[in-house]
Amino acid sequence: MLRAFMAVADELHFTRAAARLYVAQQALSRDIRRLERDLGTMLFLRTTRQVRLTPEGERLLPYAQRVLAAHDELSAAFADGAERARPLLVDVGAPVGTAYRVLERARGAAPDLEFAARFHSGLTGAAEGLLTGGLDVSFGRIAGLPRGVRNRLSHHPVRYEPMAVLLPAEHPLAARAAVPVASLAGETLYTGAGNAHTAEWTALAARLFEGRGIEAAAPYPEIDGPAEFLRVVRKRGWSVLASVEFIEVPGMVLRPLVDPVPLSPVSVVWRRGLRHPGLDVLRAAARELGTEGGWLSRPRGAWLPPEDARLMAG
Repeated sequence: MLRAFMAVADELHFTRAAARLYVAQQALSRDIRRLERDLGTMLFLRTTRQVRLTPEGERLLPYAQRVLAAHDELSAAFADGAERARPLLVDVGAPVGTAYRVLERARGAAPDLEFAARFHSGLTGAAEGLLTGGLDVSFGRIAGLPRGVRNRLSHHPVRYEPMAVLLPAEHPLAARAAVPVASLAGETLYTGAGNAHTAEWTALAARLFEGRGIEAAAPYPEIDGPAEFLRVVRKRGWSVLASVEFIEVPGMVLRPLVDPVPLSPVSVVWRRGLRHPGLDVLRAAARELGTEGGWLSRPRGAWLPPEDARLMAG
């Protein structure tokens, strides 16, 4: 019942909460009513257009978070040795970039362990797998997840990854070694809008574009695979907001953004309470690479939303 409460408190929408928990909406509503009956109070105010927490619901929230976190940790602590020795399922998004480099370092450091890579795009999409056990570890912008989801996950800051722009080779800005953010005024950039799995990236882009005259491309369904990505981007004439480590795209060039340098914060993220030797190796690999590359040093005058800075600082 507490998991049902947390899902509704996070989504403030019964249908979305039920979908996240893979249960029928009627079953979810029944669990909420049962919890309200047991506690002797209403936890949510419901109208045809809105769901919100009552004061008693707000009061229950931190207690529910602590109880569920303790439950997850207890379950993981008493998992048998065979479970902890199973392959660690690690979502790295793409076979290039920060997450993949950490994975490769971990594989080299612990060849007897099995790290099974997954190549899904977006921490928002991966979070569901982390919470349900379909994934063990992912990487991305932890501040972009809803509070209720974040509270059920643990994270370790890995890198302030500089952002870049992917441009058609014939674009006037492609001749520059680096592209000032201000020079993108009037441009339309693809930011993953329309792909629910990458919502945290799209939201970060919106913050960067605000007040700078940069337009985000209209929502488009999730693009699956490099060939389809290239086809869609070229057909629509989009440039792409990216990170400085990105897949090679024929006919397009990657240029770092400057003045200011916008940062995409990357953390390694896992289900709270998870115990697995591969997780320890992965975190050690992230620390090593971060020290070698100065990954957690921010350039002077870099751009980063305050909530990201706060969560990355711990």
